[in-house]
Amino acid sequence: MDSIKLLKKLNACSEGIEFVSKHDSLESAWKHCPRGDWMLWLADKVKVPIKTLTLAKGLCVNTIRNLMKDERSIAAVDATIAFGRGKITEEELETTRKVAHATAVAAADAAAYAAHAADATANYATAALAARTKNLKETADICRKVLTRSVLARIK
Repeated sequence: MDSIKLLKKLNACSEGIEFVSKHDSLESAWKHCPRGDWMLWLADKVKVPIKTLTLAKGLCVNTIRNLMKDERSIAAVDATIAFGRGKITEEELETTRKVAHATAVAAADAAAYAAHAADATANYATAALAARTKNLKETADICRKVLTRSVLARIK
């Protein structure tokens, strides 16, 4: 199945499909993708192993750790990463999630959280957009490091 057909079958957003259509293959698009949120979405859709996906999500959320004010949120991110690395069980992760009153992997698009956390008034809109763009690239680099082998194996 070609890349565009696969993405349409998976109900990808039109912006993502347009991005991939500019590349010779899904592998090339993956290599050049500027958005970690898109990469996490694809990894989830192609059913990358849960620990690998959870590790990538935790590391992406960890990029905005400085914006977290509640220690329970920070603990949830740490637990997510630990689970992804096989250092705690799913039950231990679930306990941490309950204590935090939210799932540790809810922020699949960490950059969106960062942009919303910024004061995006007219005076700060440019800085917020720059921070969002930088974070999207940072999370894309994390996804390439953690997810590439699993995603490419699943799409072949």
